[in-house]
Amino acid sequence: MPSDVVRVIYRKYDGSAHRDYPARRLAEDDLGIWLGVPVGTESVYHGRPSVERIPFVLLVPHHAWWTGMFNPPPRTSEVYCDIATPAHWESEDVVHLIDLDLDVVRRRATGLVELLDEDEFAEHRARYGYPEDVVVEAEAAARWLFGALGDGSEPFATSYRKWLALVV
Repeated sequence: MPSDVVRVIYRKYDGSAHRDYPARRLAEDDLGIWLGVPVGTESVYHGRPSVERIPFVLLVPHHAWWTGMFNPPPRTSEVYCDIATPAHWESEDVVHLIDLDLDVVRRRATGLVELLDEDEFAEHRARYGYPEDVVVEAEAAARWLFGALGDGSEPFATSYRKWLALVV
């Protein structure tokens, strides 16, 4: 039986801390593992303590180069996807991801899909020496997400709402 609480650990490619927080395991399906993060969850962001003020649901896909964060209002991003290495499960209750800087976001008010942090990706690619296969996978994931967030593909259309309802 999997643990009810999963520790989510994001690092940058050089191993530095990025995000670290506990999440409640909500479900597992063909897309991946759905995790809920309620208001008040204590987290660490860039090495600094933080408290989540807006709940969210995180989808950790089984074998993809991204994670999806699904947000309620008042957050301006309805869906926020981090381009990251495929999840490495240390155990059933600890997952590690390497954040690769690029993000694909869908804005709540307009439905506009944006690719963010291309400059950070280019800078870190040079500084940390991202291998070419990592670059190819990261860019391919960003392109796919850009289309999927814009064309109504699931889980980005409505299917995430049943999981989000469990944490709001």
